Amino acid sequence: MPSLLMVASAPVIVKGDRVILDVKFAEGMEAQTAAWDGPLDCILWEGATQIPFPVEVDRHSLPWGLSTLPAGAALPPGTGQTHDLIAAAGDMSETLDLAASGRTPVVYSVEYTHKTRLDILALDRGIGPLRRLRRRLWLERQEKRRRSAFRAAAALQSNGYPCAAAYAELNPDLHLYLDNRMTLDRYATAEEQDSRRARLQSGGPLRLVYSGRLDPMKGAQDLVPIAARLAARGIAFHLDIFGDGILRSEMASAIVANGLTDHVRLHGNVDFASELVPWQRRTADLFLSCHRQGDPSCTYIESMGCGLPIAGYGNEMWGPLCRASQGGWCVEVGDIDALAAKIAHTSRAEIAKSADSAITFARAHDFQAEFKGRMAHLMTVATRGSVDGARARTSGQ
Repeated sequence: MPSLLMVASAPVIVKGDRVILDVKFAEGMEAQTAAWDGPLDCILWEGATQIPFPVEVDRHSLPWGLSTLPAGAALPPGTGQTHDLIAAAGDMSETLDLAASGRTPVVYSVEYTHKTRLDILALDRGIGPLRRLRRRLWLERQEKRRRSAFRAAAALQSNGYPCAAAYAELNPDLHLYLDNRMTLDRYATAEEQDSRRARLQSGGPLRLVYSGRLDPMKGAQDLVPIAARLAARGIAFHLDIFGDGILRSEMASAIVANGLTDHVRLHGNVDFASELVPWQRRTADLFLSCHRQGDPSCTYIESMGCGLPIAGYGNEMWGPLCRASQGGWCVEVGDIDALAAKIAHTSRAEIAKSADSAITFARAHDFQAEFKGRMAHLMTVATRGSVDGARARTSGQ
């Protein structure tokens, strides 16, 4: 029974013997504990003051061991030496010294490419030129460390296509997965797909939806301008926006200024499983994605799993995913006019056809399938590490 240490970037708030965790992370850890045939421990960093979708639990009731460190603290010397394998977040600078010859094997999971990090920096409105330059230099240094760590690692796990393309040359053992929260019971049913098809054929207003953070990184600043262009074209539509962020008040004002109050509605944050998923399955026709950078947002698979094709910018993630799934359409990143035109010119029959393609692809990548693939890969690496260690001890005798 190999022991696994996870070093993760998820937020945690400690309240005595109780801890507040992100619900998505807590659900993932529960599944990992059930799937891993051996002891499982986790290290998290404190420092969060609030968690958007929290779950509070008794620390001692967790089926996995939890250690927490102060915000910004370095990992203690010898981290992972009592474990057979370390699964670490490769996007964190704090984990990049874990992989080294003679130490416990490390499998890094990675979500953001260096290009995506630079794109995020470019979209940050809250920093001045000097701080931006310093941040850019820091990112360049960390990327050199990251690439060195990935070369030394036992294996890599890439969430999405961009990192697989960016880092495959560094390590021969790379496992690609598409992270999402779509358990089998959350997918749109055949009846709901039929209902969507009938609604599309009826010629009523097109039901567009967006869910996610309302910040520049997610391209939320483009949602209202696209809606304005659709209205100017005389397209009958509704756009429902779920989420919150720094752009919310700006977007609310823009909705009024553009005379879009009958077309666009801001809902704020809602619970994913009990509210967003049922609403998208029963009410929406098309997901509007304005992500300007190529992060592997789980929104893609989750929206397609609700039976929604996606019209979005062809960034490094949605571009290849769009081609692989045939579950929507993509235009050049940042081309608001092109995206509005694509929505306006796409027939209802094409939307219905892409909806079927979207859910078919998403079903092949449900949470359980992606999760089992990752855990099987970790177990293979752990087993390989045990064999290599035994050989090394034998040869040293």
